[in-house]
Amino acid sequence: MRPNLLRGLSAAAALAVCAGTLLLAGSRADAAPGCRVDYRTDQWNTGFTASITVTNLGEPISGGWKLEWDFPGDQRVGDGWSATYTQSGQHVTAASPPWGGALATGGTASTGFTGSHSGTNVAPASFSLNGTTCTGTVPTTTTTTTTTTTTTPQNPGEPGEHVANPYAGARGYVNPDYQAQVEELADSTGGTLGAQMRTVGATSTAVWMDRIGAITAGRGLRGHLDAALTQQTGAEPVVFTVVVYDLPNRDCAALASNGELQVGQNGLARYRTEYVDPIAEILGDPKYRSLRIVAIVEPDSLPNLITNTAKPKCAEAKSSGAYVQGVQHALNRLEPIPNVYSYLDVAHSGWLGWDSNLGPAVDLITSTVKGTTAGVNSVDGFITNTANYTPSEETNLPDPTLNVGGQQIRSAAFYQWNPYFDENDFGTVLYERFVAAGFPSSIGMLTDTSRNGWGGANRPGAATGTTVDAHVNSGRVDRRLHRGNWCNQSGAGIGARPQADPLPHFDAYVWVKPPGESDGTSEKTDGPNEEGKQHDPMCDPAFRGDEQANGRNLTGALDDAPHAGRWFPEQFRMLVQNAYPVL
Repeated sequence: MRPNLLRGLSAAAALAVCAGTLLLAGSRADAAPGCRVDYRTDQWNTGFTASITVTNLGEPISGGWKLEWDFPGDQRVGDGWSATYTQSGQHVTAASPPWGGALATGGTASTGFTGSHSGTNVAPASFSLNGTTCTGTVPTTTTTTTTTTTTTPQNPGEPGEHVANPYAGARGYVNPDYQAQVEELADSTGGTLGAQMRTVGATSTAVWMDRIGAITAGRGLRGHLDAALTQQTGAEPVVFTVVVYDLPNRDCAALASNGELQVGQNGLARYRTEYVDPIAEILGDPKYRSLRIVAIVEPDSLPNLITNTAKPKCAEAKSSGAYVQGVQHALNRLEPIPNVYSYLDVAHSGWLGWDSNLGPAVDLITSTVKGTTAGVNSVDGFITNTANYTPSEETNLPDPTLNVGGQQIRSAAFYQWNPYFDENDFGTVLYERFVAAGFPSSIGMLTDTSRNGWGGANRPGAATGTTVDAHVNSGRVDRRLHRGNWCNQSGAGIGARPQADPLPHFDAYVWVKPPGESDGTSEKTDGPNEEGKQHDPMCDPAFRGDEQANGRNLTGALDDAPHAGRWFPEQFRMLVQNAYPVL
């Protein structure tokens, strides 16, 4: 994760939203007697993005669907996703993709496109699905046998139940592949440390979809979901956490977790059709209706548009709209699946804690979410500290305004006037600001505690000293050389175990980054691998960064580290030894 600390950049302007609920329809051989369309646009100047959600209220469609409409003005369709678009004059046809031609009764399909217009952008008056005009209701039909009866097709509803907190009353999915790695190391280690390692291996961690190939490679997404089904016992549901992480120009301010897709190489279209859409189709399979599926949406995306637009890749991600539109598409595809819960990544306190960052970040994230089909209801909450090291609680420094030697301790060099020392305080203020911005009070916060424990012999028990720097440095449990250091941090330890409802408005502490998976390679000679990941100087223990990244301190990174996401047993051993609470 990339906690660049540049402050004071303005947020993107809020998108204008034009929303309407319109009509829909399906080939005579496979018609839909009842259906509904939600058509929404986000527009700017002469451009717009349209999001379309189709709900089939009638008999199942299995042979493919075709949505048609006429524009009332001079609108033109550009790039589309989750359908093949053609336009002749004002008439538009959107045909289902090969992987998404089935629509069950009560099922939905989400598609969309970018468009342009030179006049007013008025929504279409009606739609047809497979040749039948729909009104948003199921028409009454008459069937004659020996008597005449009237029957109405029944809508069994969508699978799954959407609960207030997916982690409450559920057990977390234990990744068998990760557990096997840990068990192998535990067997060779033995003793108390080996037993502690086994405890970690048997704990729930997230599964990362960090490239298109991850959807099917190895066990693949379906294989993990199938394994989650086998872990259900009795009525206790299993919560399965998956990280959606493959935006074009991903990790735009650094190199270690760069991805496979580029904005200038049709990356946004590929992200929609080759990555998000297949994931949504798998997660929406009724086979998995009994699981609670949590999606962690695009770590390190929108926060980079606040602080790092001086970086060329971040500037391109912002000017092209790729991050905003990509996140919106992901949320639009996931929201209709009732047993999927989306939590949008919002960085951490050491990145966005200053008011000059926090306010613009809340504005940008709010406008992005409100631009989705379901608006603020497209997310269940937000997550902080994904794959980062910031403590949940700075127990020895509870009051940032404490006066020591005539100065508030938040003025110390380690905090640089950032008033949020830990994720509990940061998550609480984020919750309050998002609710004030129009989100429902039911949203919940998550914190990744997989590497933020900072235990071991070097954990301080109190803060002492008569100057702010001496007081802070003696008491802080965060032992990094600088809060901007993010790669394979020496001295770190596993934090609090995954648990539901740890604090008011916090849905859970979770382990999103599996302990022992590297942040990035320390080898300077490592060029981009097949996943696009490469060496970043911040992963070199001998490198001194720059003023923005980490105040020109040493990086504090471990040596001999492999590429991001690869198993790093030396780091795992350290994290277990320094766990707090002790395992």
